[in-house]
Amino acid sequence: MPHLTKQHLAELEAELRSEQQSIKNKLSANDHYGLNGSIRDNTSELSAVDNHPADIGTELFERGKDLALTDHDELRLTRVEDALDRMAEGTYGYCLTCDKPIDIERLKAIPETAYCKEHSPQSTVSTHRPVEEQFLYPPFGRTSLDERDDETEFDGEDAWQIVESYGTSNSPAMAEEDEIDDYNDMEIEASRELDGFVEPYESFVATDIYGQEVFFYRNGLYRKHMSATEYLDSEESLGDGPNTY
Repeated sequence: MPHLTKQHLAELEAELRSEQQSIKNKLSANDHYGLNGSIRDNTSELSAVDNHPADIGTELFERGKDLALTDHDELRLTRVEDALDRMAEGTYGYCLTCDKPIDIERLKAIPETAYCKEHSPQSTVSTHRPVEEQFLYPPFGRTSLDERDDETEFDGEDAWQIVESYGTSNSPAMAEEDEIDDYNDMEIEASRELDGFVEPYESFVATDIYGQEVFFYRNGLYRKHMSATEYLDSEESLGDGPNTY
């Protein structure tokens, strides 16, 4: 280790051993974040399988967090101990990939590192995406038939729209589109897919049984249609009920 002086090695070893003892004390003092005990003991319940999964939702979240914290500490402890082993072998301070000396500034910042900055495995953000996304694209995955001109039957999107009509936890504040101020407008393609008619105006335009008199029903879609025209102000005085022209 010609690029590291004895003083450098002594300081780095002292820091590594201090970190090693600190992590061991942390894991020992709290029984690995309470993971040595079962979730049944933590909740004082006779069974961890309840009638409703949300009954122990908080406990499950905390248990998942404890697992993540434990994994983080154990991984860091492994890296610290590996660094101490390399120091004892005389290979500490050299990159495992290129065998070049690691800068002293990097070692002071991350004394357990085994790689130089150029070959650090954490310096590159992975561009790989979960394989499930291949089956979820386009929206509703392989069950979506909107992109096909030769298919008009009931598909996955239609199934979701029926379920969605009973309500979801979404709110207008979560909407991606602008000017969404109604929970009913939160439904997927709520303003584009119209049951019982083809064109939007057909939802507020009607005639009598003879097809003679034309009626305009002041529903929500009518107001949206009129708000996009210059006739909104002149029509406001006609009231909220159906009008005949």
